[in-house]
Amino acid sequence: MNRFVFFCVTAVLLVSCKNLEKGPKYPDMVADIDPYTVGTVNAFFDQPFSSRLKEAPIEVIFYPRENEVALEFGYNTGHYRQFWNKEGRRFFTEALNHYKDDFESQNLKTNYNKTRSVYGKIKGRFQWRTLKISSLYRASPIIELGYRFRDNAPYFSARQTKAKEESGKNSEGIKDSPQYSIYFTRTQAEELDKLFDQNFLLKSLENKELPQDTIDSNRDEYYQNNTRPEQQEDLTSDN
Repeated sequence: MNRFVFFCVTAVLLVSCKNLEKGPKYPDMVADIDPYTVGTVNAFFDQPFSSRLKEAPIEVIFYPRENEVALEFGYNTGHYRQFWNKEGRRFFTEALNHYKDDFESQNLKTNYNKTRSVYGKIKGRFQWRTLKISSLYRASPIIELGYRFRDNAPYFSARQTKAKEESGKNSEGIKDSPQYSIYFTRTQAEELDKLFDQNFLLKSLENKELPQDTIDSNRDEYYQNNTRPEQQEDLTSDN
């Protein structure tokens, strides 16, 4: 009898500890909806073997379950996805406001070593592929917010530092995430800031249904007999 009681108590404790460790999957979820694009902004990037910046589009994607916004873009041969949570987006807004104040008051300096993180640092979340068909890698890098002069013009900058690769995949010998900077004109940064706004993101959820054509690339999908659900419905209809 004592052994039976001990076994029951142990089993209950194990289940309770497991549940405590697991916790909620999406603690910051604002809606159980797949990711979807809320807009596109342009920004500038460094080019290999060139001192000139290259302008390129960035797709801005909202993840309602995580309450995060991802900046998705191609850089060199890689495909990048930089995530900004609610705190990070608020931090971006505050840094941008400081930059605009310094711009208007002509307090900007030209020494990038001193200005690249002048508005602070924040820990981010990052995913990337070295090629479109390569493995998906993950890291938690530090993002520095500041500014930089290029071609005698100032740009608001988000510099992502290297961080240890966290997925454990080593098929391509990847140990660290890439280091790079995104440069914005004031207009470009303000456009992104509007898309980062929490009220705007919540407003975009209105009348939003589960999207059929916007699928998270991290999610595995399986359809019986290689047929999508809507195709299965057509096949079973009487017409």
